Amino acid sequence: MKIIEFTYHLNDIDTIANRILIHLDTKTVLFNGEMGAGKTTLINALLKAMKSNDVATSPTFSIVNEYNIPNDKIYHFDFYRIESIEEAYNFGIEDYFNSNHWLFMEWSERIEELIPTEAQTVAITKVDSDTRSIKLTINTNHLTQKSAMKTV
Repeated sequence: MKIIEFTYHLNDIDTIANRILIHLDTKTVLFNGEMGAGKTTLINALLKAMKSNDVATSPTFSIVNEYNIPNDKIYHFDFYRIESIEEAYNFGIEDYFNSNHWLFMEWSERIEELIPTEAQTVAITKVDSDTRSIKLTINTNHLTQKSAMKTV
């Protein structure tokens, strides 16, 4: 397992997004952090770094948003309102896992047993109103926010 940590000011989020992309070796990425930590903000910066013309918005009520990037798609999930694994199956989560497209997932601990083992974790911690700390866990089984924070 490899862990990379960044602490950054929100003004530097585009630079951090590019640094994260350099280290990703899978298209399934879990974004963990408390509400308001900046998961969707970081995903928006990643979209920009991946040359998307789309703007990320939180899919809390729609569960999944689709964004276009050159030669691929990104599916952005928010499982906050999911109450059971059956709900994930009902909207076809396994089809997304088999799609070979990018999958950015918030609140993935709600469907933890379905997450592919190759998924990588970006754990975001709010340091203060303008500063965040990120722990990127690479080449490991998926980690929820709680377990990712314990691996240092």
